[in-house]
Amino acid sequence: MGRPKRNFLATAQETLSPPDFLVDSQAIARVQKAEGKNLYSVEVPRNPKPLLVELSSRFRSQIWIKRGSYVLVDRSTFDDRENKLDGEIINIVRDEKEWRKQPYWPPEFVKRSAYPEDNDDEDSVVGKMPPSEESDGEE
Repeated sequence: MGRPKRNFLATAQETLSPPDFLVDSQAIARVQKAEGKNLYSVEVPRNPKPLLVELSSRFRSQIWIKRGSYVLVDRSTFDDRENKLDGEIINIVRDEKEWRKQPYWPPEFVKRSAYPEDNDDEDSVVGKMPPSEESDGEE
């Protein structure tokens, strides 16, 4: 039998509000790709190599993480163990607008537009008024 729905709703509610502050071992990261069973490769600001992190057991099979979404990673959870994991996902950013208002949001993660503007076509006249022809009084 599956988990009660109240457990799922409680977990989903926890991810909506951001914490007031972050501990030194915590960081906001962007998910690059799923590596396998509950393992994700994430990008942390000011860190050139991606980190391999594990999804916390309370989120497994309840909340799915897409590539490019943001998560809160705790890097101190696996310090005492000798393995290839660099940390654990302790929270998932669902209300990104609310999280971006926090002082600890990294400036490296700027908001991307869903429709990137193509600045290469400066000469495009799509959506512009035709040039006006001024008459020099030739009547």
